[in-house]
Amino acid sequence: MKKFFLVLLVVIAVSCNGNAQKNQTKSSAKYNVSKTDTEWKASLTAEQYAVMINEATEPPFSSELNDIKTPGTFVCAACGNEVYETKYKFDSGTGWPSFDRAIKGGVAYGSDSKLGYSRDEVHCANCGGHLGHVFDDGPKETTGKRHCINGVAMKFVPKTK
Repeated sequence: MKKFFLVLLVVIAVSCNGNAQKNQTKSSAKYNVSKTDTEWKASLTAEQYAVMINEATEPPFSSELNDIKTPGTFVCAACGNEVYETKYKFDSGTGWPSFDRAIKGGVAYGSDSKLGYSRDEVHCANCGGHLGHVFDDGPKETTGKRHCINGVAMKFVPKTK
């Protein structure tokens, strides 16, 4: 009987955590912009929400940002924070917009191991939206880094003269 109550207590404790976090803000203490899950869903497209909040990955070669070479700035699709510049963009052949560095202070880094190994993850430093990952196979003549970024997580702002 004691085992039953102990198991029941553990099940209740674990299940209480399931829906309690769905309407909370995304690391509100860490980022300037914090919204509830409902607010994120209302302000992002379904694809942006999947990538930026649920950390999905868009299909390769699906972003119109892949071919942009025009001088300008790539901003976070969720909050408008400047994250990358065209001058740091290169064609990695991977199918995602790639950069050898971010705008200073524009991104924050973390790690994830969803694929069974640790990867360096990139988030918008202002709102925490997931942008992509950083790998060590970028151009050796610059930083050696490849910021592999989901195009849906950014918008492009051309440089004005």
